[in-house]
Amino acid sequence: METLQAGREIERILLQKGTQNELFREIIVTARQQHVPVSSVPIEKLNRVTRKNHQGVIAFLSSVVYASLDNVINECYQRGQDPLLVIMDRVTDVRNFGAIARTAECLGVHAMIIPDKGNARLGGDAMKASAGALNHIPICREENLKGTMKYLKNSGIRVVACTEKAEALLPQQDLLGPVALLFGSEEDGISEAYLKLADAAVKIPMTGAIASLNVSVAASISLYEVVRQRTN
Repeated sequence: METLQAGREIERILLQKGTQNELFREIIVTARQQHVPVSSVPIEKLNRVTRKNHQGVIAFLSSVVYASLDNVINECYQRGQDPLLVIMDRVTDVRNFGAIARTAECLGVHAMIIPDKGNARLGGDAMKASAGALNHIPICREENLKGTMKYLKNSGIRVVACTEKAEALLPQQDLLGPVALLFGSEEDGISEAYLKLADAAVKIPMTGAIASLNVSVAASISLYEVVRQRTN
C-alpha cells in the first residue's frame, strides 16, 4: 500500500487467491485507480517468487516510467512530425523486448505501446537487454489494445501488421506518414482480432527454407524500411 500511495511505477500485483480482508480490497481498488494490473493466484505461485513472508501479496516494480499515448501523439503533431509507433502484442521474452526497444530508440520511434497484461516484465533484465534504451523511449501501457488501435486510426495513424501470414511484401507498402507497426508474440504471432483491425498487413520477403524470423529481427528490418522510405 505504501508503494501504491507513493505513486511508484508498478508492473503488476499478485494477490493470493481466496484471501478476503479490508487491506486486500483497498489494494485492489487503489491499483485499479492507477491502472496497475492485478492477478489472483494460488499461494504456490507466490512461494515460487519468494520464500520470504509475502503476506499474500507481491508487487513487481517497473524499471520504466510509463508515458501517456495522448501526450506522445499530440507532441509529435505539434512538432510537425509524423508519429512512428510500435505496438507489441504479447512479446514475452525480455531479451526480444529489450532488443526491439534498442532498435526502436536508435531509429527514432516515438513510443512503444504494450498491453497491461501478457507482455515481458520491464525489470532489470529488459533494461539490460535494451542497452539502456528503455530509459529514453516512451512506453505506453494500454488496458485495451483494440480500443487503442481504433484511437490511433481516428488520430490519423495507420496500423500496419507485420506478419508472415500477409500477402503484401514490406518494401511494396507505403510507410510514409503517421504509422504504427504491430508485432506479435513469439508463440503464435499477432492475435486474429488485431489483424482484422489493422489497416494493412505486410511480410518480409525471404528466400530461405525457414519461414519466419525472430520478432526482434523482424522489427529491426521493418523499422529500417520505414526509415529508408522516409529518408528517400
